Amino acid sequence: MTQQKQNNIIPIIAMIFLFGMISFITNLASPMGDILKNQFDVANWLGTLGVFANFIAYAIMGYPAGTLLQKMGYKKTALIAIVVGIIGIGIQTMSGYLESSGFGVYLLGAFIAGFSMCLLNTVVNPMLNKLGGGGNKGNQLIQVGGTFNSLCGTAVIILTGILIPAGIKNAVISDVLPLMYGALAVFALTFVVILFTKIPETPQVKTVKSTEKSKYGPMSFRHFILGAICIFVYVGVEVGVPNVLNKWLQNPDLNVLQLSGGASAEAIAGSVTATYWLLMLFGRLLGAIIGSKVSAKSMLGVASGLALILVAVGMYVPTTSMIDLPVFKNDASGLFGAVEVPLSAGLFVLVGFCTSIMWGSIFNLAVEGLGKYTEKASGIFMVLVCGGGILPLLQNAIVDINDGVGYLTSYWVIIAGCAYMLYYALIGSKNVNKNIPTE
Repeated sequence: MTQQKQNNIIPIIAMIFLFGMISFITNLASPMGDILKNQFDVANWLGTLGVFANFIAYAIMGYPAGTLLQKMGYKKTALIAIVVGIIGIGIQTMSGYLESSGFGVYLLGAFIAGFSMCLLNTVVNPMLNKLGGGGNKGNQLIQVGGTFNSLCGTAVIILTGILIPAGIKNAVISDVLPLMYGALAVFALTFVVILFTKIPETPQVKTVKSTEKSKYGPMSFRHFILGAICIFVYVGVEVGVPNVLNKWLQNPDLNVLQLSGGASAEAIAGSVTATYWLLMLFGRLLGAIIGSKVSAKSMLGVASGLALILVAVGMYVPTTSMIDLPVFKNDASGLFGAVEVPLSAGLFVLVGFCTSIMWGSIFNLAVEGLGKYTEKASGIFMVLVCGGGILPLLQNAIVDINDGVGYLTSYWVIIAGCAYMLYYALIGSKNVNKNIPTE
């Protein structure tokens, strides 16, 4: 057993590294959206097409990715994903050297890179769960990967700020090309490492061909179906909380920050939302430490329950109640500092600590006991990641319906999402289909 754990070290490190790159590439799309908006003078929704392309790629590629993983195995699927990623990032890099056509070329690259991120997610999550032996240990490894994932996501914010000191309004694609070249180098190195590394595969069971098609699959398990819905809800909650928070804080008509001049609402809002993502890093680090001792069910139950309370209180506490919030600033005055914000904003930021451990916990619970159906289930899971584009869209529609002032009202979407995740942790995650053969 000890020898087996030692043999798994390199595959574990490789998977964790890929976990980090998923966040690095995905989170880069957010500041790139602002760069595109200003460089090409387009509307806000056009600037966010890069992020949208990533989510649409998941919806299109998720199920085929699971089939590919089942047929090709972890190693070959990971190598294919990395090659697709290199192509996508390469096209995005080319956009920095083009003038009028740079916008369209970047979007094409973002779309192709989205396919890669979907494939990598399909491989990394079940692989880490498998290498950890499932159960609490599997959840712990996914939390470790999630920690590195958040670290790379935060690194994008820091590095982008360093590369565009004149401010994002004056930035162009070519300013952030070093980040893309760095991503290409990491992908190339990881490709070589995985190519020469022995990755444990799920044994392929040879069966006699039969005209009768198997009546079972991942969708035969109630706890998996509810878990897939849960991941759709989770990604929407994770993205929606900081998305609407950022817009609420910098809305000049509302002036919820009570600024009279000098300080920039945009800068403060950016610092607050960056702190949300930083808390996800700390939360995942804690999840990695306690993951082997605390069950995924308990972690998800506590996190979703606490998030539910934080959002509910944040929606109804008076917006005139202000607090000094320690934030991740990353400006000329230093990386950290304090800004005065509504108490509601502080409570919403704390939700980041809760959402940090939800992905690993939900995945662990949803695939528990699926056996040979795990790889196919992972692909279905990836399709539902598109919730990260749909639920925030619903939140923003609620804001618009209320004449642009329904920001806090839109958090009813988050309340519903947290309530469902709490239900899944307490009731829906139980495997009631143990009679289905999985070997």
